[in-house]
Amino acid sequence: MEDFGKIVIKDIVVEIVNLSRATYKEAGEFKRILNDDYEMRFKKLIVDIRQCEFIDSTFLGVLVVALKNMAKIGGEIRLVKPASVVQTLMEKVGTLTIFNTYDTLEEAVESFNFHETIIHR
Repeated sequence: MEDFGKIVIKDIVVEIVNLSRATYKEAGEFKRILNDDYEMRFKKLIVDIRQCEFIDSTFLGVLVVALKNMAKIGGEIRLVKPASVVQTLMEKVGTLTIFNTYDTLEEAVESFNFHETIIHR
């Protein structure tokens, strides 16, 4: 299995992290992937980190930078929540509070659809 996967649902890009440990070793490749999404001007991005049991500060930093970059072009990032241990750690350091997080991929996708409905009224 590849470390990272990508699916596109309408105009939403979903980056799937297929790692139990997301560390500095993989952070560079993931940064390149997210930069490509940014360069292609995708404005709706979901990062699915459900499989992660551990995320180090370097990998987490890549997510935070991507969030800031997306905001510059009017885009948004949603996270599909990680394993409970990682989630607890991220909540303690306050990182999850800057992301819109969801329990399932379906909820994250629907959140973009719901957001559009409100804007277009």
